[in-house]
Amino acid sequence: MSQYQCLLLIINPALRDSPAIGHAAALAKASGASLHIVALAAPLDILLLLAENVREKARASYLEDHRDWLNAQTKNLHALGLNVTAQVTWATNLKQDILDYVTETQPDLLIKQVQQESAFKRAFFTPLDWQLLRECPIPVYLVGGGGHALPRIVVAAVDVSNVQPANSALNQRIIEQATSLALQCDAELHLLYACDMSTIYMADMGGMALSNLSKDLASKEEKTFLELARDYGVPSDRHHFVLGNPVAVLSQFAKEHQVDVIVMGRVQYHGIEKLLGSTTEHILYQVPCGVLAV
Repeated sequence: MSQYQCLLLIINPALRDSPAIGHAAALAKASGASLHIVALAAPLDILLLLAENVREKARASYLEDHRDWLNAQTKNLHALGLNVTAQVTWATNLKQDILDYVTETQPDLLIKQVQQESAFKRAFFTPLDWQLLRECPIPVYLVGGGGHALPRIVVAAVDVSNVQPANSALNQRIIEQATSLALQCDAELHLLYACDMSTIYMADMGGMALSNLSKDLASKEEKTFLELARDYGVPSDRHHFVLGNPVAVLSQFAKEHQVDVIVMGRVQYHGIEKLLGSTTEHILYQVPCGVLAV
């Protein structure tokens, strides 16, 4: 049985060239899941300048235009044999509205296009996608600007530096989610660990070099990673141990290997870490593909 029975897609109806509908439809087709599309329209401040009776007519006309467009999209998806429902409504509080729909529909996966935010804006405001990664109770699939609608290459990005049971369980969920996605989409599955030794680099007479301690740690983590790959039967040409900053490593790997989806874990952060964001959160703005966070 497919791991997906019901998919929830959140879209901005004003962005009609978004690839999110195509990605959600392809996954629904491959998994046999039902698809519910919710188009959340942002309030139009300009309408506040109109008289109340005119304002209400303009609001209704605006929603009706989006509803006609979404109905046409839904009709096309029905023709493909998909079980699709859709609705258009005003958004009052985007994050809470989305979380409320998750609670109401109880989907197996939330799908949404990545909302690009500048580094400057992220310094002052927590992006909506970051908020969803931190608070949504189900896996979140954030569609990037590239990649095939039906994934061909799926990467499970794990972290073996932490041997605590909670981290091992998270690695297991990441691999299982990525494996199921790859099987449903008939895609290649790769396993990757970006081993970041930067925190223990030491100065040397020849410049910056890894100390013996860091080399020993890297060797130990590589051994742990290889054991994990063997446990899940990942072929040698599809598991990758790479030294470097995780964001940089994953970004480069995704571009070089034309990755469609990176499956990563979501970790709860507090204090300054919560302010700065996690690896998964920063990846959203660096890779050309989608990110599925569990």
